Amino acid sequence: MSKHYEHSSFREKLIEHLFIGEMLKLSWQKDDCQLEVMKPEVDNAGCDIVLEENNIIRHIQLKTSKLGAKKSGQNVNVRLANKPSGCIVWIEFDEHTLGLCSFYFFGSEAGQPLTGLENTKVAKHTKGNAEGVKAERPNIRTINKGQFTKYDSIEALYDVLFIPKL
Repeated sequence: MSKHYEHSSFREKLIEHLFIGEMLKLSWQKDDCQLEVMKPEVDNAGCDIVLEENNIIRHIQLKTSKLGAKKSGQNVNVRLANKPSGCIVWIEFDEHTLGLCSFYFFGSEAGQPLTGLENTKVAKHTKGNAEGVKAERPNIRTINKGQFTKYDSIEALYDVLFIPKL
């Protein structure tokens, strides 16, 4: 049994902390040190962390997969669109070093609400009911990997998250 499978909750939390650490480091390097990190006590809208930098608030749903995984999409809670600048950050990591490799972003410009979920497929439960039918999950949408924008550096992602386009 793979350690990644057996200890997936541990790994997910580790990747989250590495991501937050990189965001804090970038705020430090920009001589800003204004980044605030908040963690929802209850995750009923798909938000894993909230980051605020210079009055831009990002409600972020984090997703992860190992580099080279064949994952073709991610499930997202539609309520994330009701949060200020809601977005999804999908992190690809190296399964041997746990280094953060690539970042996929689905969201709107900094300061703008999340759009685009209305045209996505309604997700289904992974397991069927007694008749084998996989029921729809009305508040969950599947976003294909092609709908995300890929960034190869955390610095580029940081700018997308917190710097509005002019």
